[in-house]
Parts: sequence; structure tokens; C-alpha cells
Amino acid sequence: MPKSRIRKKADFTPPPAKQAQAIKLNSRAWVAPVMLAMFLIGLAWIVVFYVTDGSLPIDALDNWNIVVGFGFIAAGFGVSTQWK
Repeated sequence: MPKSRIRKKADFTPPPAKQAQAIKLNSRAWVAPVMLAMFLIGLAWIVVFYVTDGSLPIDALDNWNIVVGFGFIAAGFGVSTQWK
């Protein structure tokens, strides 16, 4: 009976090393300051409304001043979606 041939396996060669590529961060510089400004304006609007018992910032809006404050905060979250 003939002897079977033994296959020789090739030595392990690791895959070629990938070169590091510079990642371009195209973050828009205006996004973070505008976002934080909107958050702070909204917070300040609501705090001023509560501290002055509703007479400021705009007396005619009455309790809608809270909605305006939260609107600024929501706009800050909207601006934050532009951050890359």
C-alpha cells in the first residue's frame, strides 16, 4: 500500500500592518458655544421667572415664560445635533 503524502503547511505570516491615518474632525467651532449659550439662557430665563415671582423677564407672558425657557433649552439640544 502506498504511503500518503504529508502536506507541509506554510509558516504563519501576519497581515501587513495598517498605517495610522489621521482622522479629520470637522467639528464646527460655533456649535459648542451656541449650544451652551442656549442652555444657559434657558436656565437663566426660568430661574429669573421663579425668583421674581413671575414679574420678569416678560410680565405679559405669565406662565408661558417657562415654555420660553424650555424652548431655549430645546433649541440648545437641537443645535447639539450639528456637532460632529
